[in-house]
Amino acid sequence: MLGDVESAEVKETEGPGEALSARSGSADSPAPQSRSGPPGPLKAGVGAAVVLCLATTLIHVLLVFLHVAPANSVSQRYTPQIDAWVFPLFEQNWRLFAPDPESVNRQISARTMRTAPDGTVQVSGWLDLTEVDASAVEHNPFPSHTTQNMLRRAWSSYLETLGGDDRPRSERALMIQTYLRNIAADRVAARRGGTFDAVQLRVVTLPIAAPGTAGAARPATAAPVPVDTRYLPWWKVAPRGTN
Repeated sequence: MLGDVESAEVKETEGPGEALSARSGSADSPAPQSRSGPPGPLKAGVGAAVVLCLATTLIHVLLVFLHVAPANSVSQRYTPQIDAWVFPLFEQNWRLFAPDPESVNRQISARTMRTAPDGTVQVSGWLDLTEVDASAVEHNPFPSHTTQNMLRRAWSSYLETLGGDDRPRSERALMIQTYLRNIAADRVAARRGGTFDAVQLRVVTLPIAAPGTAGAARPATAAPVPVDTRYLPWWKVAPRGTN
């Protein structure tokens, strides 16, 4: 009996506010839901960027595959488009597996020409671009790919596409000529002051002598190694440099 009386007293002491709180927290009232995830426009932009990256990657892999694959009807039909994408940044070759070591040493130099306001022509001295690259590589444990290969590969591609007459006969040859010209002009502008509107290259080729027999002395009167010096034509460039 005493327990029933105490329970009744406790129930009577509950106020209307406490009863309302109990009713509001009942299972019948749904809990508020928080919004999660990025807003609609941001989510759509991220999805579009992902799709664009995947499409670009697939197209790149396909074009590089057609470039290195044996000649077929598809690669022959779309050769201009494939070359425009691959060259000069994504060029592929098999030299890692079948290396072709250099048999000559080349010294590539550049000089510039400027027409003064009074009409006189001013020609600079030669700047040894090969020596600039060699100095940047020497004593550098991590030389850049640009320093080691850009100028050398540009000249090799020039020889392959233009030969010995310096006349481009294809779009690729014209592109390689422009590429080599811009490399020379940019490097001269970075190393020297003044302005110029034309640049010329000189390439000195010195064959590497074949190694002799181990321990054998070289003859004192060995025949001189022939040196080939080639002057490229003057190429007009956009005015570069600073006064």
